[in-house]
Amino acid sequence: MNDDLFDHAKAAREKAYAPYSRFQVGAAIRAKTGAIFVGGNVENAAYPEGWCAETSAIAAMVQAGESQIEEILVVGDGDELCTPCGGCRQRIREFSTDQTKVSVCGLGGVRKVYRMADLLPDSFGPENLA
Repeated sequence: MNDDLFDHAKAAREKAYAPYSRFQVGAAIRAKTGAIFVGGNVENAAYPEGWCAETSAIAAMVQAGESQIEEILVVGDGDELCTPCGGCRQRIREFSTDQTKVSVCGLGGVRKVYRMADLLPDSFGPENLA
């Protein structure tokens, strides 16, 4: 595990806005250039209008002009794994390769590491539209 990526994701989790679920999630992306982008979940009283941590981090990456996720790390609390939701898996896929590393963490560190191809097999991506 890259401690710096974990530290960034954990810090983003602390800033998450989760007054309804009280389930804070943080994400950190290392882009192909080595730059790190973070995001936390942002809930809304109109529940479907919130943003996941991964989505927030991807938006920050894109706004900085980056387009390739080298690896992403997600931090959540609880007994179960805090894996990216289906929508976030597709969003991550848009900016990754089959080999992109997706690390799922608890507050104490990495609990499981996936490759994008394992997390979203037989996915639909930009090359399908070429």
